[in-house]
Amino acid sequence: MLVSGTPTVAARLEAALRPVVGGDLPVHLTAWDGSTAGPVDAPHVVLHTPDVLRRLLWHPGELGAAQAYVTGELDVEGDLDAALTHVWGVVRERGLSSVRPTPATLVNVLRTARELGAVGLPAAAPASQAVIKGRLHSLSRDRRSISHHYDFSNEFYAAILDDHMAYSSAYYERADMSLEEAQAAKLDLVCRKLALREGDRFLDVGCGWGSLSLYAAEHFGARVTGVTIAAEQKRFIDERIAERGLGDRVEIRLQDYREVGDGPYDAVASIEMGEHVGQDNYPTYVDVLRRNVKPQGRVLIQQMSRRGRHPGGGPFIESFIAPDMHMRPVGETVELIEAGGLEVRDVHLMREHYVDTVRDWMVRFEANADRLRDLVGEEQLRVWRLYLVGGAMSFRDGRMGVDQILAVRNDEAGHSGFPRVRDW
Repeated sequence: MLVSGTPTVAARLEAALRPVVGGDLPVHLTAWDGSTAGPVDAPHVVLHTPDVLRRLLWHPGELGAAQAYVTGELDVEGDLDAALTHVWGVVRERGLSSVRPTPATLVNVLRTARELGAVGLPAAAPASQAVIKGRLHSLSRDRRSISHHYDFSNEFYAAILDDHMAYSSAYYERADMSLEEAQAAKLDLVCRKLALREGDRFLDVGCGWGSLSLYAAEHFGARVTGVTIAAEQKRFIDERIAERGLGDRVEIRLQDYREVGDGPYDAVASIEMGEHVGQDNYPTYVDVLRRNVKPQGRVLIQQMSRRGRHPGGGPFIESFIAPDMHMRPVGETVELIEAGGLEVRDVHLMREHYVDTVRDWMVRFEANADRLRDLVGEEQLRVWRLYLVGGAMSFRDGRMGVDQILAVRNDEAGHSGFPRVRDW
């Protein structure tokens, strides 16, 4: 029980954090003793336990806050997007991203945390946090990394994605397009850029739940080989192949991209898979695409891009969603593709389309929240809410992008076979 005149927990936290946040708290804070501090009209953050501080001491910044949020030790009341947008705005306005606390400030924060019972061994990592071991981007580690996210639950993904099960940016040709229509427009655009024709051999590297593989076979008559290292994805696609009678047109392999060697194919695509191969392995990835396409054959890569000091997407994404992911500015990716022997013919930036895509995923996510909670539990639900909201913000604010890069393997005489004028 607090003695009269003793500062409350919230007041003590506010005093300790003022030098760290460059002034007033950017949020309205309620501490575990029921005390409050900070502007009443700011987003409301509730700390249910001193373990929130313990996590932040061991993992300052994004990771500690994310751990506390997904475990429910920290709550954000109301609109999570609005709250995070507000906090990011304060960080920019006060220039906090480049500020480093002084030793005196750190000592004061540590003293306050100790007095509030928050100092001790690190709290256990959330069950939803990835634990991936092994040599970086070895075949076995990559399988475990992909399985952590993509073998999660086909039923879970089906409740969020469109009927195509396309887990990549859609293409909104009109503002009033539904998610299904926009994903179909993306799949159609990819096939037209690749100039797919009836009977063409088509390789889909990192085929996901088969949205592009099935579309290319059904709508363009292609003979498709799709590769994935996620067993649940292969099981799902195989069921759809059987349902649609496409066994003579589509084959899905449980295979690492580095093991593909039965080209040449008439065309190759890889949709939002190149982010997962790693910086050092990207030349190998490009070489696999080049070797498996015929001379004058086209290669389309749709891939996320990122600037800044977190090429993996940031501590939360790297720890909970996509371990070992690597993104870079689109210009650097273009250089790597051309260094690998492909000529880049078109770069199509689609960042705003991802904002709309994630918006539509979020609508479906919230509409199905009760069912999703029954499927995966409250902690995973909170992981995904933070993931979707944070992802939409990153694309909206320009921290991340998504790009379609169309390239060709020229023949020995240097001919591309491309028309003088774009035909897509």
